[in-house]
Amino acid sequence: MGSFWILCICFALFFSRAESCQNPGDLIKASSPGDIIIGGLFSIHTNVKYSHLPRRPEALVCEGFNTVGLIRMISMIHAIEEINNSTLLNGIKLGYDIYDTCSDVTNAVQATMEFISNSSQSCVEPHCKNTDFVPKVKAVVGCEYSEISIAVARVLNIQLIPQISYASSAEMLSDKRRFPAFLRSIPSDKHQTKAMVKLVDMSGWNWIGTIATDDIYGRSAIESFISQATPIGICVDFKEFIPLVISDTIIHNIIELIRKEERVKVIVAFASPSFMKKLFQAFEGEILDKIWIASDSWSTSSEVSALPNLNNIGKVIGFTSQSENPTSFYEYLKNVKINIEAVKNNIFLKEYRARVSGCSQHTGDFDSCVSNYTLDLCSLVEKKQETQDTKEEFLLRNIRPYPGIVSNTQLAVQAIAQGIHDLCKDGTCHNPKIISPWELLDAVKKVAFTYEGKEVCFDPNGDPNVGYSIVMWKTDNGTTEVQNVVAQYDIDEGDFVFPDFTKKQAILDLQKVISKCSDSCTKGQFRKTAGGQHTCCFECVNCTGNHYSDPRDMYQCLPCDHHTEWSLPGGAECSKKELEYFMLSDVFAIALLIAAATGVALVCVIVVIFIRHRKTPVVKASGGAICYVILLCLFCNFVCSVFFVGQPRNMICQVRQVLYGLSFACCVSCILVKSFKILLAFNFNADVQAVLRKLYRPVAIIIGSTGIQVLICTLWLILNGPHEERVPYERTILLQCNEGSYVVFGVMLGYIALLAAVCFVCAFKVRKLPENYNEAKFITFGMLVYFISWVIFVPIYVTSTGKYVQAIELVVILISSYGILICQFFPKCYVILFKKEHNTKDAFLKNVYEYATKTANNIALPNGLPPASKSTAKEEDSAFCKTNPGFLADETSQVRRNDIQHESFQRILDNTFSRKRVASV
Repeated sequence: MGSFWILCICFALFFSRAESCQNPGDLIKASSPGDIIIGGLFSIHTNVKYSHLPRRPEALVCEGFNTVGLIRMISMIHAIEEINNSTLLNGIKLGYDIYDTCSDVTNAVQATMEFISNSSQSCVEPHCKNTDFVPKVKAVVGCEYSEISIAVARVLNIQLIPQISYASSAEMLSDKRRFPAFLRSIPSDKHQTKAMVKLVDMSGWNWIGTIATDDIYGRSAIESFISQATPIGICVDFKEFIPLVISDTIIHNIIELIRKEERVKVIVAFASPSFMKKLFQAFEGEILDKIWIASDSWSTSSEVSALPNLNNIGKVIGFTSQSENPTSFYEYLKNVKINIEAVKNNIFLKEYRARVSGCSQHTGDFDSCVSNYTLDLCSLVEKKQETQDTKEEFLLRNIRPYPGIVSNTQLAVQAIAQGIHDLCKDGTCHNPKIISPWELLDAVKKVAFTYEGKEVCFDPNGDPNVGYSIVMWKTDNGTTEVQNVVAQYDIDEGDFVFPDFTKKQAILDLQKVISKCSDSCTKGQFRKTAGGQHTCCFECVNCTGNHYSDPRDMYQCLPCDHHTEWSLPGGAECSKKELEYFMLSDVFAIALLIAAATGVALVCVIVVIFIRHRKTPVVKASGGAICYVILLCLFCNFVCSVFFVGQPRNMICQVRQVLYGLSFACCVSCILVKSFKILLAFNFNADVQAVLRKLYRPVAIIIGSTGIQVLICTLWLILNGPHEERVPYERTILLQCNEGSYVVFGVMLGYIALLAAVCFVCAFKVRKLPENYNEAKFITFGMLVYFISWVIFVPIYVTSTGKYVQAIELVVILISSYGILICQFFPKCYVILFKKEHNTKDAFLKNVYEYATKTANNIALPNGLPPASKSTAKEEDSAFCKTNPGFLADETSQVRRNDIQHESFQRILDNTFSRKRVASV
């Protein structure tokens, strides 16, 4: 309780003041009675005069008449009178107490203490409960400057008196924990700085300078701007805070800084009009070519815009509150100026009229005269002040450069009136004077009403849903036009709204101004920031290979898709990798396909030859149906070559390997049967021959050998079969067949090699058969060709990459197929076509006889038997063939030679020949 007494005593000292005519600096006010009193705080004067440091509490002396503050005050009175003349409050009359803050915190706090006192006392009673205390003022409209509003809000918090500011935009005032009773009719600086950042980003600037007053408003605004600009890559080169007392040294230092930072072409200024005026005057005669982004504190200041040759400093783009049509206020303003009754209880209007009258004959700057005219308030009298017509438009001329100064003030009054209406609409306000401010505060926070055709309400932070107007100063013939609105900023959408394309183009033209620390990196480069520097200061480095940067000024290059794209070092975009495979148009592929087609044709020709000469000894000796199976397998081998050329597909990859594996295994199995049969025919060991006769089952051998390969291929396809594969290279994508399980692939080829090895061994043992019918020798050569080609293939295939890998396998397939085709069938065709005399039964028997006689002479007969004579053997064999005409064709009966005279030849024939075996020879 003691603290409240101390507070009362302290403010009692402030309230000990003389009459107005005795001390013109004392607290003076404009007032009007009413059921509910609304307080008003306006900067009617620009500053407080400090002639000396105070040594005792004394009233402050104000100086510098502020016409804008006067207009705001008049607009409040106008709004209250319109509400009183309407039916909004149902007979409740609003009154007002308006004080001059003189743009000073101390003066404003002193006036606020008047507001929180009741009508009979000058300070709050310390023993009262705050909820029960009813001050004489129920709400306050004000103040202009955020620093003053913050101090006033602290005092009004004691009674939770609603305060609605018409110009204070500091973001910290939205903190309801510290300022629960504060609201405002303009947007928070959070939205203003957000709009500024949007403009800077849209114009492509990232190297910015900032200037602000060294107070809560300036520092809060700069902090908000930087916090929103930094995440999107906008850097602040310098932050300069201007003290409230501006000296020439401060101006000089800022000028030198701006000159030094040549790359900074954009400066954001949250400063007072007086400072900006002094700053621009210091640059007089110098061409700066800068972009000045003005906050609402000076964006429409006539004090600054009145300076000559402002186009030399560059362009000024300002943010100000959205303005409405003040036509009705213009009419009211004219009536106020000529109506003595209107100024009867308004010392501020009296002062204004006296100043205008005193400057009526002034030939210089009339605005400056009114502001600085020396006036003794004691000399003010109640008489009509006549002025010239040119002076009648003075207030109107001061309204036009300041969009929103009327509507923002009247909007605050309208919100308070709407809150009173909502609070009293149920008939509970029989005595409006006992309404508690905190009750009115709750009502004002919830109001929603239409003002000038726009729906208005407050958010939970006490901020309204109104946006900004963006003005661009335009200088023509030395005169600067301020109210050139080029866009509106919608705080809900967070974007600009342009009235027409011309206005939009004016904003887009700002992109021609370059304000960057470093030149933009071109496409194909990225920023490389040196340690300790701003991210906006960098050097440009080319992207490495397979990386690109399409937009400018990227912090790192983007990688191309390794699987489908590529790029050169310093590339601005990725190129699609070309698909590469063993194409049909490839010369090598064409050559191989021609070779395969030739093989197919040769197989067909050989089949025709064999069918036409099927009854000749050569064809009969080729194995009968087995030779046609071999030709069919070779046909499939040549046909599968087609699947090795062209774009691979999963099905193609599987078909080509399986077709080759089965056809070649079947082919080698058939040759194995023929080799086995030859070995059986010419084996002279009776025991071995008996075993070979039991094992010799042609159909079972072919089906069994091929069946094992079928099993291998089936397991291959089931477990991990061949499939299409895309192998990315630097600039191409190789389409090839991946063999899946290379182990099974090796087993498949190894199994064919095993069959070929058995064929080779069998054929090699009987390679010295009769010359004209020697199949064993050609089987040996065919298997040698196969082995040589595949032995060469394996290391080449394993170590090679690229599209020609599958061509290597195709070459080996063609070589081995041609080896078998040539070695097996070309000699027979040659005999059939060109050696017809050897393709007869007699020639065949003769050849067999000569070989048998030669063999018999070289064998030591048992029991000392002499070898048979050639003539006897020939006659006997000829007689045998004549009496057995089906000898060459019959492949099932065994030779029985009971009438042969020579025991030695008999033993040879018994051990080596049968009709079937002779036919195979």
